[in-house]
Amino acid sequence: MNQRQEVSVLPAEKGGVCLNNTSSLTVGEYACRVIAEQYGRMVEQEVGVLADQDPEYLHQMRVGSRRLRTALQVFSPVIKLPKKAGERQIRAIARTLGALRDLDVQIADIETDYVRQIKRKSEQKALKRTLTALRKQRLQAFAQVSNLLTQSDYQQLKVVYEGWLQSPQFKAIAQLPLLLVLVDLLNPLLSKLLLHPGWLISSQDTSKASRLRLHDLRKTCKYVRYQAEFFREFYDSSFQAWIEELKLLQDNLGKVQDTYVLSSLLANQLQHSTPLTELQQAIQDNRNQALMGWETIRHRYLTSDFRDYLHQLILHPIQLGNSHSVMVPRNSK
Repeated sequence: MNQRQEVSVLPAEKGGVCLNNTSSLTVGEYACRVIAEQYGRMVEQEVGVLADQDPEYLHQMRVGSRRLRTALQVFSPVIKLPKKAGERQIRAIARTLGALRDLDVQIADIETDYVRQIKRKSEQKALKRTLTALRKQRLQAFAQVSNLLTQSDYQQLKVVYEGWLQSPQFKAIAQLPLLLVLVDLLNPLLSKLLLHPGWLISSQDTSKASRLRLHDLRKTCKYVRYQAEFFREFYDSSFQAWIEELKLLQDNLGKVQDTYVLSSLLANQLQHSTPLTELQQAIQDNRNQALMGWETIRHRYLTSDFRDYLHQLILHPIQLGNSHSVMVPRNSK
């Protein structure tokens, strides 16, 4: 592969072609395919986001932006992107979308969960006041999203991406076979996951510093999962099971963070109100439910057996023709 190759990898609806035969792909070609898929997932949600009738469009666009950012990180040794289409620009988009999505999650949690659990009228009124404040914040956050998606900088970013996908530019390593470098692409984020200090935090540790570390561990789990999903077709069911475990862990740590955010919102909105004992108990119950099994999981990630299992898992893609299987240690179930 030359450092500049004319290969169309845009989604079919944009005039591109689908690269299905991954067994003979170079890493540059595969990078283009992944980036095209994530870019397409992000931009196809725009109309639904701006219509603001179904929160799923916003959720999917946020996920698409995050997955695109992960793809840019993973394939940074491979691709040459214009500065206007770099990771910093995608991160800014994800942040703006995220501010609105986080409010949607908080509003939905209160409406569908806490309002139904709380019986005391005084606490129900407190929740309604909090909902009113959140909806006002949401109006402002949606205005920022609307402005982002209609301004010229974002439109120019799309032009740059579609131009690059029609005629991508690569670094020298892009000519190598994907299967030759697959493990090297997966290793960095796995190391980041295994070295994260969040695994040292007990479920009993509720300090602010520990909560922030757990929240950061959640984000790391998310990016590792996205990366693993890019390559899951090259691995067996054990790899897919690990992805599902990461997703569950990410979701549960997200629920823990949501309970702390809600507690903070209530404290700010209702500074001089009587204690909301029923509501605080419901929040604590949800937090405990989300943390169920955390001690078992975190101790497993601190054992040499399980860490060796994860390294062995990514070392042996099924397409490389390994005849031996990787055994799951008994304490990793």
